[in-house]
Amino acid sequence: VQLQASGGGLVQPGGSLRLSCAASGSIFQIDRMRWYRQAPGKERELVATITSGGNTNYADSVKGRFIISRDNTKNTVYLRMDSLKPEDTAVYSCNADVLQQPWFDRHLAFWGQGTLVTVSS
Repeated sequence: VQLQASGGGLVQPGGSLRLSCAASGSIFQIDRMRWYRQAPGKERELVATITSGGNTNYADSVKGRFIISRDNTKNTVYLRMDSLKPEDTAVYSCNADVLQQPWFDRHLAFWGQGTLVTVSS
């Protein structure tokens, strides 16, 4: 299973970006999908989670500004980021819990490569 993230870049404070992460390969079903971020010199932070049914959770630092969504037909998760702040600068990575075959007894966690988001004037 491969997860391909895209959409990062340089944006001014107050601006917006949308990240995408598409999963491909041996996939029967995807449960939770998540976005993490890691800023320079800081620990990795869970930003947002979405279940297969569409339930979402957010870190307090992004509530009201970020929206996580998914397209189950495309095995893709998105992160819409509005009102971006310099402190949102980080490498953003996606993560998914994947059931590869219907006879497998558990989901496995797969990671995508990071995409850099820089918020600066």
